[in-house]
Amino acid sequence: MTEFPSVDTVSEDALASEDAHASEDQHISEAAFVEGEAIDNARDFLFPGDQGQLPYDARRAFALLLQKRFIEASEDPWAWERILTYQDILESRFHDMFLELVVDRDYSVAYKVQVRQEELNIPILLRDDSYKRAETVVLLYLRSTFRQQVGMGENAAFVDLDELVNHAMSFFASDETNLALRQREVSQGIDALAREGILKEASEGRFRISPIIEVLMPIERIKELTAWLEQRQAGAPANPATTPDEAEGEDEGIVENQDTDAAPELDLED
Repeated sequence: MTEFPSVDTVSEDALASEDAHASEDQHISEAAFVEGEAIDNARDFLFPGDQGQLPYDARRAFALLLQKRFIEASEDPWAWERILTYQDILESRFHDMFLELVVDRDYSVAYKVQVRQEELNIPILLRDDSYKRAETVVLLYLRSTFRQQVGMGENAAFVDLDELVNHAMSFFASDETNLALRQREVSQGIDALAREGILKEASEGRFRISPIIEVLMPIERIKELTAWLEQRQAGAPANPATTPDEAEGEDEGIVENQDTDAAPELDLED
């Protein structure tokens, strides 16, 4: 005769199985709790109610990138090292804001740019800058000087204030009647580029040229701005509404210095 297990036997086996599963579930739950507790303990709670997930160094690098137009390794080696260390997570944070983090290791500079995709209806956080004629002349000269000196093996490129002023003034008409006004425009333009960090004062009347000039002035942009300057030199009317950027239908956001003497916008945004 075939024997079947009794009801009591099956019940005990089932209870034993349930106890085993319950013990396993409890172990998983406790492990998850311990892991979550470890994560919390690893976080930097920097102020009351702090819900931030990043450690202090990553947060400070992120804040500096938001605060400044660009970060240069030679000017802020602490921030540069943290940007490299936390690059992936910083890129993710910027993407959450419809911004891109660009880390140029060749020139050791990092900066942010606006994501522009019409179908996403993205709020524009960064503005594009327009530069006036004097500033554009200076930028082109700075880029040429930077390329020349670095190409000769120099670690950094420098330029004198008088050299900059004289070069920019040479682009104004020889019969210009108000040279004092033009010279003031050139000086103001140089001051503006120094405030932006493109020119770094090395000593009185002498500047170091930031490597960011290479990002601001790629070959295509140099050709565009050179053609614009030639138009201005020939006396042709300049209309910012018909510059190549706007002809492509880009939303340029808030543009500074938008007037009939404004050059096409440059790529680095703030």
